[in-house]
Amino acid sequence: MLKIGSLKLKSNLILAPMAGITDLPFRMLNRSFGCELAFVEMINVRSASHKSRKTKQMLFAHKRDRPLGVQLLGCEAEYINAGLDVVEAYKFDLLDFNAACPVKKVTRRGEGAGLLKDPKRLAGLLKLIVKKSRVPVTVKIRSGWDNLSLNAVEVARRCCGAGVSAIFIHGRTKEQGYAGVVDYDTIAAVKKAVQIPVIASGDILSAQLAKMMLERTACDGILLARGALGNPWLFKQISQYLLDKKADILPDAAELRGTIIKHLDMCVDFYGEGVGVMIFRKFFAWYTKGLRKIRPLRERSSRAKTKKEMLEIIRESLPE
Repeated sequence: MLKIGSLKLKSNLILAPMAGITDLPFRMLNRSFGCELAFVEMINVRSASHKSRKTKQMLFAHKRDRPLGVQLLGCEAEYINAGLDVVEAYKFDLLDFNAACPVKKVTRRGEGAGLLKDPKRLAGLLKLIVKKSRVPVTVKIRSGWDNLSLNAVEVARRCCGAGVSAIFIHGRTKEQGYAGVVDYDTIAAVKKAVQIPVIASGDILSAQLAKMMLERTACDGILLARGALGNPWLFKQISQYLLDKKADILPDAAELRGTIIKHLDMCVDFYGEGVGVMIFRKFFAWYTKGLRKIRPLRERSSRAKTKKEMLEIIRESLPE
């Protein structure tokens, strides 16, 4: 069991918030494969404060989509307050604050990983959020800005002082982005330095890598992101491997085809046919990675506009 504030979880495997990815269809599909806690896409507090249509759609959930986390991005108290007022109208179970996003257009505004340069300011913003939030508050950080400023331990201690209930840490610096080697040692140092749960992320692409992360860092849980793209089976694979070191939960062609079609149906039901098919295209590419002679079909899928077209491509990719 993993306990984050008042939130009690049976599983310590968590689906990370991913921009353009973790919408309602994707979350519900992964829940059907064993995911317990999932996050909506990262919410920019400026957008939330403007009550944009896109933000409302991103926050949409239903009663089976629980427990649910919301992750906020921002760096100005005024907009954070306004954003909190908006998201508090929705039902969710955990509020995370992003101090990890490495994207340049984010960090140059002082948001995301940009806050790692000013741990005191980050702690001040977290105090504001903790005071106002009705649910447990967490923070996501990185190992540092670059290899010359690996300050995750200092940042984590300040976050604890601000009252957060857990820390998510990606074992790379801002400068690394999502490339290079994951720094297990810094994650382990953060775990030793704080008394609250530490959930680690970075290259959880297989059951074996998940076990390595848990063993080398002593972290309390792991955050699944890119590894779950086209592979919702990863939740079951990791759980099984941690029990008996067997990760042989792999779909046959029929199960893969059925899962892909189910995801397509969910996208079309949620967004409507035109938008749903367009959004689904990238998922088709992830699901079919490694299949033989798939390139021409992928090219066709990138131009598909109707559900019928996409179904034909899926069935050609994985014939019965």
